[in-house]
Amino acid sequence: MNGRILWLLGAGLLCMAGAVAAVETQRLDQGLADARRLGDANPHPVHLMRPAVAPLSSMAQLGKLIFYDASLSSSGALSCASCHSPDHAYGPPNDGPVMLGGATLKRQGARAVPSLTYLERHPNFSIGPEKDDDDNVVSLAQMAALGQQTARAKKIATGTAAAAANIVPQGGLFWDGRADTLQDQALFPLLDPNEMDGGSVEVVVEKLRHASYAPRFAELFGAGIFDNSRLLVAEAMFAVARYQVEEASFHPYTSKYDYWLEGKARLSESELRGLLVFNDPDKANCAGCHTSAPTRDGLPPLFTDRQYEALGAPRNAALASNGDPDHFDLGVCGPQRTDMSEQTQYCGMFLTPTLRNSATRRAFFHNGVFRSLEEVLDFYNFRDTNPEKVFPRAADGTVRKYDDLPAKYHGNVDVSDPPFDRHAGDTPAMTAQDEADIIAFLKTLTDGYHPEP
Repeated sequence: MNGRILWLLGAGLLCMAGAVAAVETQRLDQGLADARRLGDANPHPVHLMRPAVAPLSSMAQLGKLIFYDASLSSSGALSCASCHSPDHAYGPPNDGPVMLGGATLKRQGARAVPSLTYLERHPNFSIGPEKDDDDNVVSLAQMAALGQQTARAKKIATGTAAAAANIVPQGGLFWDGRADTLQDQALFPLLDPNEMDGGSVEVVVEKLRHASYAPRFAELFGAGIFDNSRLLVAEAMFAVARYQVEEASFHPYTSKYDYWLEGKARLSESELRGLLVFNDPDKANCAGCHTSAPTRDGLPPLFTDRQYEALGAPRNAALASNGDPDHFDLGVCGPQRTDMSEQTQYCGMFLTPTLRNSATRRAFFHNGVFRSLEEVLDFYNFRDTNPEKVFPRAADGTVRKYDDLPAKYHGNVDVSDPPFDRHAGDTPAMTAQDEADIIAFLKTLTDGYHPEP
């Protein structure tokens, strides 16, 4: 595909997105205006389309047994559920920046453990908006080239459709998008020496053959399944994926905010103010990346646009790997992901996570450098106006901004999307009260809320 066609494709996508964005902006502005006028009730209740709840299939039941099986780890003490605890929104249960694994449970994981909730609608990794025309196949490298030629729309909370057409990495699982399916995602930690440390496919196969649930493999796939090692592991991981898809607790959509959207709950004054600031492009502009509106067909908001951003978070000295001054986690372009290493314009980019259940976490960002929502909001608020508040100082007293990213990649850091479009000495986007109100709103995204009858 030549450069002219690529440019036209990008321009067309942006034009179409712009038209949709105008309608979306008008609807959201009206809704927020009505909310201000009417107070804590949702002035425009909607019916949310939640995933159907049904008994687990035989495949999913097998996946559940594997998900909780600690014997598959080298320590015999670590299962999928150990790091993705059902009591913590399938996120990490510990207070540290990362989880510990390996044979003696003393090896640090490379990154903060993300939640496994709300992945059922996650698309495959791609660069640029999703394509509907399968006959026009464009490689990742071609789309990356297009992204360098095409103007990038700002991410504005009241016009997210325009930014959805940006030619940037999006989709995929893990912080770097290196897995496309839940099946693939389950295999990585099983074999990672810093996590479950299963050793090799052969070692895992031997454990599966002798597991208490081994007869279930024979029932589902026939006795011959045990003669094909790779197929056995593949089917085991597929079973884990089916469990995540079918088990309602992975995607319940039972937060206070969900019920508020449906008119079944009322937000407090602080929560409502937080929602307004969250959606205000002149304030926090959180919804520019963490979309807060239901889809047009009634699907609940995921609070992520599933795109990637380089935000330049501070280096986390608590990670042993960072003891090496030459070690850098570059996200999409390495080191755990290897197929995008030449696309250096994406170095430092990490997946935008969902904010659902974020108030239950104790480690934030890919490196777990922030330990509270207060620290996260301070970073967004002061990164550019008062960087000395969020970054360390060098021996000579200068602020070491973007200290977890090599200087040659500092140009990848987002400095255009609000609130990152401010400069040193400018007034920060949020007041202390704004931050407190946003946190109050974020707490309404925790599942398990019971609305009054």
